[in-house]
Amino acid sequence: MELTGSKHINAAQDTVWAALLDKEVLAACVPGCEEMSGSPEEGFEATVVQKVGPVKAKFKGAVTLSDIDAPNALTITGEGKGGAAGFAKGGAKVRLTPEGEGTLLEYEVEAKVGGKLAQLGSRIIDGFAKKMAEQFFTRFQEAVEPAEEGTDDSEEGAKKGWFSRLRGA
Repeated sequence: MELTGSKHINAAQDTVWAALLDKEVLAACVPGCEEMSGSPEEGFEATVVQKVGPVKAKFKGAVTLSDIDAPNALTITGEGKGGAAGFAKGGAKVRLTPEGEGTLLEYEVEAKVGGKLAQLGSRIIDGFAKKMAEQFFTRFQEAVEPAEEGTDDSEEGAKKGWFSRLRGA
């Protein structure tokens, strides 16, 4: 399964790049992520719980960053084992380009599954993978973009732009 997409992020390219390398941002953006440890240089270990159709599994796996061309592009690759449910692996090629006062983030995602998960059929798997990618990049955009004026008191305002606020951007 392959898919492509893009997000316009209202933040400078260096801010978006820093967020892509930040363990806290990645953990907050991966749907179902229970914990993440490690570093961009060494790779990350992650535990993710997901339900795909009738199959619910806890995946333990590794995430690595490669093909790094700071601050323009990188590849995020992950592989996880979910016990009897099977395995999931995939990656995303991410490219950043300055666009106006913000950054255009373009991505190409590829995902593969095996075991019980593969028996669910490609329609279910493809739909799930598309939903996961969209959730990740939407959460990423929300974490990085500055919160809009007057929304900081709301719960949504507190979530939006938290990474930018940490960096003082």
